[in-house]
Amino acid sequence: MARQRSLWLWLAATKWGKTDRKYTADTQAVVEIRLIGKLGLSQKTKGGVRCCPMIASVPCLVEDFDYYLPEELIAQQPASKRSESRLLRLSPKGMVDGVFSDVLKLLQPNDCLVVNDTRVIKARLFATKSTGGQIEIMIDRLLNSQEVLAMIRASKAPKIGTLLQLKEHTAQVLDRQSGQYRLRFSTDVLPLLEAQGTVPLPPYIRHTPDEQDTQRYQTVYAAADKPGAVAAPTAGLHFDEALLATIKAKGVTLAQVTLHVGAGTFAPVRATQISEHIMHSEWFSVPLSTVNAIQAAKSAGGRCVAVGTTSVRALESAALSGSLQALSGDTSIFITPGFHFNVVDALITNFHLPKSTLLMLVSAFAGTEAIGQAYAHAIAQRYRFFSYGDAMWLDKNQDNCRA
Repeated sequence: MARQRSLWLWLAATKWGKTDRKYTADTQAVVEIRLIGKLGLSQKTKGGVRCCPMIASVPCLVEDFDYYLPEELIAQQPASKRSESRLLRLSPKGMVDGVFSDVLKLLQPNDCLVVNDTRVIKARLFATKSTGGQIEIMIDRLLNSQEVLAMIRASKAPKIGTLLQLKEHTAQVLDRQSGQYRLRFSTDVLPLLEAQGTVPLPPYIRHTPDEQDTQRYQTVYAAADKPGAVAAPTAGLHFDEALLATIKAKGVTLAQVTLHVGAGTFAPVRATQISEHIMHSEWFSVPLSTVNAIQAAKSAGGRCVAVGTTSVRALESAALSGSLQALSGDTSIFITPGFHFNVVDALITNFHLPKSTLLMLVSAFAGTEAIGQAYAHAIAQRYRFFSYGDAMWLDKNQDNCRA
């Protein structure tokens, strides 16, 4: 018999210490979920739980979004076929286990499926200093054809003006701000990355990137003319061409947004209070064709189904005025419980890291307590987590998503 484990999912505020125990015979695990109580508090601290100003009964401590995940549930390789990942559906009616191809049954004619068509670049480079010291460069953002913002790992931080050698090319350190370096390359960046860079797998994936990662850490609909992401919009990795063709044949409209996912997507929230966190900025674009497609879908009784949290952030950034508009630029939107969603009705997403802004986003969308229960269920049922892991279908919790 497997050793019994206690899995603490700090995904909701304590109801003064009361827990709900769920026993799962399959894994011999005891999952203890701290439940959010309908406290009806004002914006004050009571019993050690401080509530967010935007909605009185919602916790705003970062630790409320922490949970324990057994390391063996962190997916190190993708599923053998994209659409054969597992899918956990979470709706106000409960949870249903399935496989990813079940999205075909969940999508309905007149729905609009919105994907992020950004292309992941080979953002990790290795260089040397004039002293011979080794440097790892992780590009975060393309500024123009030859300049980037990047993070650098070295035994000693390079000074402004330092030339870094990359075989026959160089990169000069122009500036350093907020832990990032501005670099200018001696040649166009994108061809250099294609020739010398490696796939920027997240830090929890331990193997050296290989040819499989080049193919599978990229969505099948990534646009060739939209490079810029340094992390994949991972919910989209589950779609293959055959599934997309069948979805379109059902009468579902496919629309695109672009959000170049930055390295900040992996950054933990180090603040104690959610309100203290400074959200990273990313470039996005919502074209008029997508605005029209979503409006047409909703007029016909359909839904806007977003593929991934990046699609949600792009769409809701373009609708902060209350209505969706064609828009492009930088967004640092930080979606937390109590946020009012103006556009998205359902969300396809992967399982997210503890204390991450993305876990806060899905909690805002589906309900903090519901997400806590779903993650407990997923752990007990041995779902695979994070970038190469399994997926969830979330229906918007109308009661939770209020202004």
